[in-house]
Amino acid sequence: MELNWTTLNSRKGPIPPLGQVLVDAPCSMYGAIASTISALPAPALQHLSVDVDCHGVPSAYFKEALSSVVLRCGPPLTEFSSPTPLSDAAINHLIHLPHLCTWHAKHSPPNYAASSLPLVFPPLRRFTLGEGAGRGWLSLFERLGDRVPSTQGTTPLPGVRGSLEYLNIGNFPDASIDPSVTSSIQTFRNLVGLSVMVVCHDGQCVFKLNGDNVAELTMALPRLNSLLLGYACDKNTCATTVACLLPVSVHCVGLQSLGIHFNTTNIVDDLKNISEDPRFQELRSLQKCALSWLDVRRIPFTLNESDFGTVARGMMDIFPDLDHCDGWDEFSWKLAEVRGQPKVRPVDRVR
Repeated sequence: MELNWTTLNSRKGPIPPLGQVLVDAPCSMYGAIASTISALPAPALQHLSVDVDCHGVPSAYFKEALSSVVLRCGPPLTEFSSPTPLSDAAINHLIHLPHLCTWHAKHSPPNYAASSLPLVFPPLRRFTLGEGAGRGWLSLFERLGDRVPSTQGTTPLPGVRGSLEYLNIGNFPDASIDPSVTSSIQTFRNLVGLSVMVVCHDGQCVFKLNGDNVAELTMALPRLNSLLLGYACDKNTCATTVACLLPVSVHCVGLQSLGIHFNTTNIVDDLKNISEDPRFQELRSLQKCALSWLDVRRIPFTLNESDFGTVARGMMDIFPDLDHCDGWDEFSWKLAEVRGQPKVRPVDRVR
């Protein structure tokens, strides 16, 4: 078992204490662990992280102890992370802390009545929603965004709308990536990183966006350098085609990492349509991102040899610096050939 909380110092003077509890202990000690958690010097804590693994004892056992600590935390707290559920009162307390900038919320927020919705929200920079918590928090954001301004002319979300840079959403029950999810996210226009870590399951693709939805999202979030919209599957039933990648490239010119579903059933015709359809002409003339590596693992991809060059040139028109598609090895070699930098295939190596 490791229990650790220390006061750190720097050349600029004392820093408020860092509270860190990392527990891997036999079940016979969980009563003592709860007491130790309760004894943390909460008022001065700046960072609080509690991770408990007691060999099958549910983390909910420590709910009361950790909630009591959170309720005693003061304005110095800037970071909080724990898989342990919190009481509604403790969550409300975190929401009202003025300097909280990093929060890993493992569980959903309270089920607020309209009359009891929070009047403020902390200026978070990083917000991670654990598996099962995504829908609840996104729904709360939507309700707060619709809230009528108070007599002071403010709503609860202006601060976090401007401050939030990284939003990570874990898989959630009955998960799907649909417009209701992305519309809630679009309010955070300064996002640099967005990850929606949804996995297709039960033989069904859960990606429910179309090309217009993707374009709307990327127009709203131009600062993105990392975007994950679920882990692509092999169903090839989604409504998005390769054409959805063009607005992503144009609207998010700083993009360095991308994971997205797109249907490859008619990829050759879809790419030809981009080059011929007048609706795409303006986009094709604009600056595009410098993405060089595209994760397409599990996305089906079968082409005639004669079509490889057409698809390679079409993809390079969308991503001018693209040199590798992870999962499409044959196509990656063709990209290199089109660039005049042929890679050595395994079968071509000297034995």
